[in-house]
Amino acid sequence: MAESGSDPATSSPAEAYAAHARRNAHPELAGFAGELGFELDPFQRTACQALESGRGVLVCAPTGAGKTVVGEFAVHRALAAGRKCFYTTPIKALSNQKYADLCERYGSDAVGLLTGDTSHNGDAQVVVMTTEVLRNMLYAGSRSLDQLGFVVMDEVHYLADRFRGAVWEEVILHLPEHVQLASLSATVSNAEEFGEWLQEVRGETTIVVDEHRPVPLWQHMLVGSRMHDLFGGETAGRELKINPELMRQTQQLLRSHAPQPRRGGPDGKRAKGPRRPKFQPPARAEVLTGLDAAGLLPAIVFIFSRAGCDQAVAQCVRTGLRLTTEAEAAQIREIADEHTAGLPENDLTVLGYWEWRDGLERGLATHHAGLLPAFKETVEDLFVRGLVKAVFATETLALGINMPARTVVLERLVKFNGESHVDLTPGEYTQLTGRAGRRGIDVEGHAVVLWQPGVDPKQVGGLASTRTYPLRSSFRPGYNMAVNLVHRVGRESARDLLEQSFAQFQADRSVVGMSRRLDRNTAALDGYAEAMHCDRGDFQEYFQLRKRISDREKYLARQNKQSRRVEAAKSLEKLRKGDVIAVPAGRRSGLAVVIDPGLEPMSDPRPLVVTEDRWSGRLSVADFTSPVESLGKIKLPKHVDTRSPKSRRDLASTLRNTGIRTPGGRTRRRSDATDDAELAQLRKALRAHPCHGCAERDHHARWAERYERLVAETGQLERKVAATTHSLARSFDRITALLAERDYLAEQDSGATEVTEHGLRLSRLYSESDLLTAECLRVGVWQDLGPAELAAVVSSLVFESRRDGPLAPQVPSGQVSDALDATWRLWGELEDDERRHKLDRTREPDPGFAWPVYRWARGESLEKVLTTAASAGQELSAGDFVRWCRQVVDLLDQVRVVTGRDPVGSAAAKAVTAIRRGVVAAGVS
Repeated sequence: MAESGSDPATSSPAEAYAAHARRNAHPELAGFAGELGFELDPFQRTACQALESGRGVLVCAPTGAGKTVVGEFAVHRALAAGRKCFYTTPIKALSNQKYADLCERYGSDAVGLLTGDTSHNGDAQVVVMTTEVLRNMLYAGSRSLDQLGFVVMDEVHYLADRFRGAVWEEVILHLPEHVQLASLSATVSNAEEFGEWLQEVRGETTIVVDEHRPVPLWQHMLVGSRMHDLFGGETAGRELKINPELMRQTQQLLRSHAPQPRRGGPDGKRAKGPRRPKFQPPARAEVLTGLDAAGLLPAIVFIFSRAGCDQAVAQCVRTGLRLTTEAEAAQIREIADEHTAGLPENDLTVLGYWEWRDGLERGLATHHAGLLPAFKETVEDLFVRGLVKAVFATETLALGINMPARTVVLERLVKFNGESHVDLTPGEYTQLTGRAGRRGIDVEGHAVVLWQPGVDPKQVGGLASTRTYPLRSSFRPGYNMAVNLVHRVGRESARDLLEQSFAQFQADRSVVGMSRRLDRNTAALDGYAEAMHCDRGDFQEYFQLRKRISDREKYLARQNKQSRRVEAAKSLEKLRKGDVIAVPAGRRSGLAVVIDPGLEPMSDPRPLVVTEDRWSGRLSVADFTSPVESLGKIKLPKHVDTRSPKSRRDLASTLRNTGIRTPGGRTRRRSDATDDAELAQLRKALRAHPCHGCAERDHHARWAERYERLVAETGQLERKVAATTHSLARSFDRITALLAERDYLAEQDSGATEVTEHGLRLSRLYSESDLLTAECLRVGVWQDLGPAELAAVVSSLVFESRRDGPLAPQVPSGQVSDALDATWRLWGELEDDERRHKLDRTREPDPGFAWPVYRWARGESLEKVLTTAASAGQELSAGDFVRWCRQVVDLLDQVRVVTGRDPVGSAAAKAVTAIRRGVVAAGVS
């Protein structure tokens, strides 16, 4: 019950007095709270009171705790004061969702929406936008910033994102001082550190941390078809204890499903014994049926693969699973048709519309980045309404979209991060399972991990109970940022501004700890020097002689080893089919016959052999410590099948019957160290040194070794401190030096740095490849391209192929191919300069989307474009196609703005119109 609705007749005098005092102290909050249908939690009240007192606020609380109420109070304050409020989010989907929420509350006339795709009522008093839009406004000095009083930064922990996180810090640093900032974050362990930085750069800021989940979360593991609680009580130290029954069952299953041993007896055959059954996890339909029977739907099942999500729905549909009533199915059909009304009728089949809607009507859906935007919005709407009962999703769903469920299921605890398969971190686990438990609907939420061999309940317990998720800045100056900073505040002030970033704030704090270690090391070095002091002479000098002797011996040993390797490689090159050789050591030692010399033009030989104990495989230089000689020859059949046990047995028998024997001893090589003049001279100097005759020589040497190690560690620390201090400003200096070389910045006679005409163009290009785009425009390599050709070439600067894409994608010939080559050459020159200036490299152009967007811009149908891409080995989902088209449009739009009416600008404008049709235009206003 809301505070304003409490009945004075039933309240105690103390409660009535407290409520009266709160209303008088914070009248705006009292009015706001009176409009809500629930009582504010203490953390919400504290944060809102800080805003009403004119302070900024940082709110860190779990998913679903109600952080957005604080953002809505900032909106309320702006409307009441006749000021503007910008509500920023990290992704367009969340912006769209928040826009709908605020329109419902305040009316569509009072609220606007600005994203890369959408511009609606941008001059409204309250505008929802992606954070990039606000950053661009700040750099452009937009008049929309007039009368701005409040900015809400939802999901501000996103500043840790390595690709787009810097935008958050840019906004925080550039906002006018009078603007109140309401920062909303997931729970992080260093909230105080982040809050201190906000206080330093934004003024008075209240830090509000709440770790209480409004809906309790229960942790489970599904073993086969049986659900177990993950935890079963507490230890004496008040730590959660893994359920012993769960441990017993998983260990028993692990024994019964252990992998069959591969190594057998002396004949190489697999050891006999009962074949253990392969573990089969429960079918997805069975999992959902079980959850439904237990009253645990709706559920989100996280599968870290788009294809896996799509396959999961198809599998469930094939089993006949239906989680909805006829009435719900009819309602779903109506809502789905409404959301997709803008899709062209001819494209519905190629979009898989009918299969997708069939899954929805059964209560099943997918949610991932490859989904068509209209499909994704439909799923979100239906799930919030409780009509879709199970969503198979990738982790992108956890990025702030308001789609809570009663239960979250994790099929695996490993995901592909773009480079390799890695374990989930505690922070990722918490973010995913944080979706479980709908406030105001569920009494409790449930997180379920599916057990399979390799998943240890203790590992899951560690993920579920760890509470350390530090927020680390990803802020780094870039080309666009550099020219904008120089243009707005000048070069020196720009350096000062970078020094104020959260990234430098964290770096400087790390320097404090390193400086303390340096002080301790310096004191310890004095002690070590005293301990190694020798009355007979300078022991450090003597120790350096010992060290030089050791280094010289190691160098000669390496040289000797390398020489032997070269000799062995040369001898392997001489081997021919049928030669009998001796393998000197290791598991394969003994006689072997060469089946194939294994000669490769660009690498060492790797002969394929069969040994006298019937092993077959390739040997390498590493198997030989000295040159190899042919001990004899065996006549081999024309074709030898080394995979055949019989063939290997026959060859081994022939080897043993040749009478050839392994050489009895090894020829000892004379060590290079024996004849080395430098080493002999060093040893002579060591014996002549006064400390050589000291009885405490070994004792002193031990302290000298410690001294050397500490000197090396101290030097490393000093270099690290030097690299960390003012690191962002130094990086900025390297960037501005490169930009000056390329005529984007110019030094004036007065010593000031000025942004050139090309620099002003770069300042309005917001792209991962901003400087490369500007270079293409400056040099004029896109000058003669038509709309479709320009779209194809520009796509190479935004598109990023998936891991399984074709190695050499097809590109249109002629002008497109030539312009792509020219773009590549510019990238190569730029990369050389970046390497010389010790800067991060600009990403290489990727032509993988050139052909699809070229055909689309020329007016071909969606079916033809996607079919042609598939035939060229590029599986491109409709959702991915739309997403990449919109990113191409975004960059083309920027090119159009910065080039004006010249041929490139005209072609860019026409290309935008040509691309923005059909499914690409659906849902974009």
